[in-house]
Amino acid sequence: MITTITHQGKSYHVDLSKPLDISIPLRASTNNVNAWYIKSPKIEPVTNGGWVGKVSEGASTNFNNILFNPHGHGTHTECVGHITPESHSINQILKHFFCITEVITIQPKKKNEDYIIDKDQIAQALTSPAAEALIIRTLPNTKEKCSKQYSNTNWPYLTEEAAIYIREQSIDHLLIDLPSVDKEKDDGKLVAHKAFWNYPTATRYHATITEMVYVKNKIPDGQYLLNLMIAPFENDASPSKPILYTIL
Repeated sequence: MITTITHQGKSYHVDLSKPLDISIPLRASTNNVNAWYIKSPKIEPVTNGGWVGKVSEGASTNFNNILFNPHGHGTHTECVGHITPESHSINQILKHFFCITEVITIQPKKKNEDYIIDKDQIAQALTSPAAEALIIRTLPNTKEKCSKQYSNTNWPYLTEEAAIYIREQSIDHLLIDLPSVDKEKDDGKLVAHKAFWNYPTATRYHATITEMVYVKNKIPDGQYLLNLMIAPFENDASPSKPILYTIL
């Protein structure tokens, strides 16, 4: 299924029959990826008296409740409402679901007790002036990212200067394979979030951050068409399913 897309005066050919899913599925398991000191997600059948919403227990359908946190339990896309006192919904803010993106791979640098991703690393890796979205794959890149228990691990994070640089490249959608673009314990400063959204000086309400993606090693660095899909939650964040398509 080959299609041609014209964007900003340039034509792109993509094969829509070969999607590259970079989301992490949500499972009711202690092996589900987890961050922010919360319990595992739950997927359980509704019960009503003696009735259980499960076909294997006599019901006509499977009828489950799902309890999860979008920020801590898997791939999610968030808007500036994540850090503002007023409410902003990702479902209202994200209106364009296709864009040109670039995948880059970064080995975080050791700095004191932390590992950081700095401006120079982003500047050296980013090659596409047409990119409206940036996907950062960090090294080491193992399948453990799909089940890692991140709480109290002090994961790598973006420096404020790196986030400003990404914003200045007109990147509207930032995707990363970590639980946050910020340090796990930063006393609530959230400098990378604020720098990317340019909050509160000239807030970029249309911009989004997607965290906890997993970009398999078989996906090369380079330019792709991104389809950034979310569930229609009226919330600052929603579970999401970013899909890449190779540009032919």
